[in-house]
Amino acid sequence: MNNKIIIFDGVCNLCTSLVHFIIKRDKDKIFLLAPSQSDAGRKLIEKHRIIFDVQETMVLIDGESVYSKSTAVFLVLKDLHTFWKILYPFVLLPIGVNDFFYMLIAKSRYSIFGKKDRCMVPTEDIRSRFLN
Repeated sequence: MNNKIIIFDGVCNLCTSLVHFIIKRDKDKIFLLAPSQSDAGRKLIEKHRIIFDVQETMVLIDGESVYSKSTAVFLVLKDLHTFWKILYPFVLLPIGVNDFFYMLIAKSRYSIFGKKDRCMVPTEDIRSRFLN
């Protein structure tokens, strides 16, 4: 099975909550995860020549394709075993519209949801879902 990789901000409380949401609903274990601050995250950012600020967005790597912001979120939701996949058709809206709302949340996520002092450390039961 082809794993898809999600790079996320490991110190963001909203982002780590989203990661736990994904893990719980990813019954087929499609997604591997990497905090952007980790060695694996930094290597993926370099390998895929990601030039935007990954601290501001979730990144989905599917093979050689790289998606970010709202597109990444909709593509992840599409693959989860949950009713949230019904949001996938919103990917058809102009990207500027979706990303506008995505960035509204992204820019204020630390002030609303908080920030950790250091990167998320996965517990033993979910460690296999993270890249080293």
